[in-house]
Amino acid sequence: MRRIVGWLTAVVGVIFLGGVVAGIVQTSASANPCPDVPPTTIGAIDVPRGPVAGYCQSELVNAAKIMTAARDMGIGTRTQTVGVMTAIGESKLRNLDYGDAAGPDSRGVFQQRDNGAWGTLSQRMDPYIAARTFFTKLTKVPGWQTMDPTALAHTVQVNQDAGYYSQFWSQAQRIVATLAPSSH
Repeated sequence: MRRIVGWLTAVVGVIFLGGVVAGIVQTSASANPCPDVPPTTIGAIDVPRGPVAGYCQSELVNAAKIMTAARDMGIGTRTQTVGVMTAIGESKLRNLDYGDAAGPDSRGVFQQRDNGAWGTLSQRMDPYIAARTFFTKLTKVPGWQTMDPTALAHTVQVNQDAGYYSQFWSQAQRIVATLAPSSH
């Protein structure tokens, strides 16, 4: 009897340990919520699979296009970060082909309106071109180089809540710092 109890205890222990190991393997395999895709390059920016600040590669590609537009215009990292922050607030870095209650005609990563100020639908749906349009307006704001990032984004986008974008600043900083070509 003692031998049977010992044997059963050993079997139960092995089953339990096997379950724990399987759970650990399953947990570590599913720990990254992003699709298993190879890194890609946008301009000079290597875009990882993610997540970075909670965003996967498809969204990070849009951030890289925003950053590339700012770089091509000769405006710096802080301004790139303002652009990424704004796009997080407007679309969560997704290139949306639909609007919202505030702008049913809004499109793209910046949710730019069909009012003639932001370009054609095709231009608004191209993250790089949309970013250039955003940055062109941004650089015309007096004091844009030193203005508070949220106030600057609000001045360009005219969001209903002037402080809305501030909640996305730290995510944008992490994304830009991770994707910046100098960090590789």
